[in-house]
Amino acid sequence: MPEVKHPRRVSRQVLLVTLWLTLLMLAVKVGAGWSTRSLSLLAESLHTMIDGFSAVLSVIALSSSNRPAGREIWGHGRLEAALALLLVGFLGFACLSLLGLAINQLMAAPNLILMPLVRMRFSLIIVLAVVFLASLGLAYVQRRLAKSLDSSLLRLSANQILRDAWVTLLVLMGLVGIWRGYYWLDPLMTIALVVMAATSCWRVLSWQLPLLVRQMAIAPEAIAQLVRQVQGVTHCYQIQSRGIVGRQVFVEMRLTIHPEFLAMSPWISEQIEGLIRECYGPVQVLIHVDDTNADPQHPLDAVRFNPSSRSADWN
Repeated sequence: MPEVKHPRRVSRQVLLVTLWLTLLMLAVKVGAGWSTRSLSLLAESLHTMIDGFSAVLSVIALSSSNRPAGREIWGHGRLEAALALLLVGFLGFACLSLLGLAINQLMAAPNLILMPLVRMRFSLIIVLAVVFLASLGLAYVQRRLAKSLDSSLLRLSANQILRDAWVTLLVLMGLVGIWRGYYWLDPLMTIALVVMAATSCWRVLSWQLPLLVRQMAIAPEAIAQLVRQVQGVTHCYQIQSRGIVGRQVFVEMRLTIHPEFLAMSPWISEQIEGLIRECYGPVQVLIHVDDTNADPQHPLDAVRFNPSSRSADWN
């Protein structure tokens, strides 16, 4: 695929389209579950709601103007944390309600014969099959774009949608059985889907939560020890790191470089990024190089160098 000039803008547009399509799928599944009185369809819609939540977080991160390019997955703030708490609260209420209804249905009909009637129609199964195929297509497109744009957010969204698509396929198989008269499949699938929804929610939060609370990824002392191995570095301080080691880490620091090596700041920064990447895996480093000729009354005057963009600008 040809190189994209504005990957962040393209990623945001793709995620917006994904969000609207996810909301449409959610409306279809909730409407189908309500009209047919199928608890399993309502439980399956929870998985789609989790996909929408993940897409919302990604869109907010990419749309915030105060987050420089490359930091979109590390800059979640209070709004995203509040949304995460709302999701957990609503999901907990919905899961417990559906679980209670499903258990009550099974206990009311121990022989699994006199189960509540689920008004399943073959035309509805066809509609849900179209939703399943649309989910597969959307996940495939996002994976291709994630590879070409090197976007971890698109990759995360594609994986989440693909998992939801396989859940939808499992529900479709169960709905065929319900359509044939095996109504006891509905509460049994509901219990399984509720457990899977809780697992899916935990999987999303396990990715987002360390970033939401801005948890330190690498000890500053360990980074400082690596940085001091590079020739020309005299001091390293204000070291911060966010993300998850082995997945993606953003590191920011300030350097003091010997005056004789100041002209080699780009080379020194590349060496530092290479050392950290060799030890900790995927990483992006933002280095602020102190200008030794700066006004002593303003010690924070510095040259800021971002190895990923290969450019320098005044802070």
